[in-house]
Amino acid sequence: MDSVKNIDLVKEINRLRKEKNAVILAHFYQEGEIQDIADFVGDSLGLSQQAASTDADVILFAGVHFMAETAKILAPHKKVLIPDLEAGCSLADSCPPDQFAAFKKKYPGHTVISYVNTTAEIKAMTDIICTSTNAIQIVESLPKNEKILFAPDRNLGNYIAGMTGRDMVIWDGACHVHEEFSLERILELKGQYTDAQIIVHPECEEPVRIVADHIGSTTSLLNYTKTDPGLTFIVATESGILHQMRKANPHKNFIPAPPKDSTCACNDCKFMKMITLKKVYNTLKYDLPEITLEQDLMDKARGSIVRMLKISERLKL
Repeated sequence: MDSVKNIDLVKEINRLRKEKNAVILAHFYQEGEIQDIADFVGDSLGLSQQAASTDADVILFAGVHFMAETAKILAPHKKVLIPDLEAGCSLADSCPPDQFAAFKKKYPGHTVISYVNTTAEIKAMTDIICTSTNAIQIVESLPKNEKILFAPDRNLGNYIAGMTGRDMVIWDGACHVHEEFSLERILELKGQYTDAQIIVHPECEEPVRIVADHIGSTTSLLNYTKTDPGLTFIVATESGILHQMRKANPHKNFIPAPPKDSTCACNDCKFMKMITLKKVYNTLKYDLPEITLEQDLMDKARGSIVRMLKISERLKL
């Protein structure tokens, strides 16, 4: 691959994007410089909606592997690229397909709702996909007596069950980022910043959720900081979202919630941070790495995602 020492990466990325009719989709957890060159920045629901509707020939996904897979499933005839194939997801990895298939067999008659943070194989075994933005609404769209099997995040699943009162069997998976927040250190920060509000992603453990002033998806947390009159927020989710919060609210103070490791001041997803401007440039230049999936797998997985998108559209999410 080319040496990029003397290249204006942003200029070249913009040139290649136009030349190839490519769209760059970036998750909120990407580095700020990646978010700033993207055509669309959002959470998993927004990114899925963009992937399904884009008229670009090429989708470059600045995110992790399951996100690029989702884009390929929704746009099978488009070229879908990801700057690093090793950018995985600890939550997706916590739900191996063979083990999930065996687990599912134990609960016949259950509707399977899986979080979008799963592999294509899990999506193919799922009735409806959800994201943290629409999970409660997806569950509540089903009849009240419907039995539900939820995978893979136990914290999000328990939060949804508590909010909806639904009968749910929950797979025992978790996100390494959201499980690492330290309640003790969050409360220490609250002691220093007494006027601060604690805002928390539902993938966090229950003790962290209990002390929260607001619980929601990354988009929900971002919107809350825009509309709430508060000036200081302790943010318990991946630190990449702070870039958008600070851009939208330059007069407010955002403090990343610290993890249990006392040497760190914030909590990053190592997989999200594998994407760099250099990798984005090389990926656009060489059309590699490309996401490829078997047609049969895509066909089986697509229905669960499309059902989510239709419910979200109906509910205006």
